[in-house]
Amino acid sequence: MTQPLRIALLQMNIEVGQPEANFAKLAAMLEEAASQTNKPDVIVFPEMWNTGYALTEITKLADPYGERTITYLSEFSRQHSINIIAGSIAEGREDGVYNTIFAFDREGNQIGDYSKIHLFRLMDEEKYLAAGDKLGKLEIEGAGAGMMICYDIRFPELARKLALDGAKLLFVPAEWPHPRLHHWRTLLTARAIENQMFVIACNRVGISGETHFFGHSMVLDPWGEAIAEAGEEETIVYAEIDLSLVDTVRGKIPVFEDRRPSLY
Repeated sequence: MTQPLRIALLQMNIEVGQPEANFAKLAAMLEEAASQTNKPDVIVFPEMWNTGYALTEITKLADPYGERTITYLSEFSRQHSINIIAGSIAEGREDGVYNTIFAFDREGNQIGDYSKIHLFRLMDEEKYLAAGDKLGKLEIEGAGAGMMICYDIRFPELARKLALDGAKLLFVPAEWPHPRLHHWRTLLTARAIENQMFVIACNRVGISGETHFFGHSMVLDPWGEAIAEAGEEETIVYAEIDLSLVDTVRGKIPVFEDRRPSLY
């Protein structure tokens, strides 16, 4: 049995269009998580935590090239010796605004980034945001991991590609609203079961306009069982995972060995 990894999910309320308030909230929750006696090994944030979906103002609100986010979180991860999957932010670049995750190791090194590749037309993302064009792959504590964002979980091909490329964990920051709680749980569970990997999903809570976000951040094991699941309040969710379970499950039900890629 490998050393378990302790995970913390920052299920936060996000103030739309208020980066200063959101940075302050995030900083307080980070300090709370890092001060635990049994300190987390990995901390995960929700989607677009710096601005929320203030899309009509997103160009002026976006963090230019993620510089503020990267500077702050690189130093925090180094000081506290914690890996951080920094949810996603509105990241401004010369060619547009991207919905981007940055990831950091215990030494404060940036070890990965991923910009959302599937833009959600029900929230007009495609009108204001640019789509990424690469997969979100990294290593956490020596284990392969993947990153997807919210709407991405409706695309099983993406999760399978990450699994085939070595991911044993899948990190999913999100802003997933009512009334689609059943979809949230079902899709995350399916991604865990079909790929026999841990799925670590951090959703936001609160209200944005007329949209209610339900939280239910969760950690699922490779059997699709929920190790931890939050309710609808602002909270920090903690869970421990044993990465050796991935190999155990893949050995018992050899899905990857039994694939017929020549036929599909």
